[in-house]
Amino acid sequence: MSEQIKVHANAGTYVVRAGGAVLGESQNTLELVEGDHTPVIYFPREDIAMAFLDVSDQRTSCPFKGDAQYYNIVTKSTTIKNAGWSYEDPKPGLEKIKGYLAFHTSGQVAVEQL
Repeated sequence: MSEQIKVHANAGTYVVRAGGAVLGESQNTLELVEGDHTPVIYFPREDIAMAFLDVSDQRTSCPFKGDAQYYNIVTKSTTIKNAGWSYEDPKPGLEKIKGYLAFHTSGQVAVEQL
């Protein structure tokens, strides 16, 4: 694992919203901090309404975290392409994020602490 990647449990409750719907709310999120990048909140899969997510064809590979699988968020009015991702088999040292999902924040997707 890269010395620049830190993962820790968050205090409090976080929510992810898209298309006017709450996709998930959790008191068990993780925060991943990688170098000088903006911290990313990871939600346990069991706290996400997976019915709103479809697996996309996009994959990326990170030399520090592993291979990422992406998800489209499907709402009543639109599909937000590649808006979420997960590491199904993360690199050694980052096993904490296995089974967790993160989301790109945008005008269509919000991740907030309540």
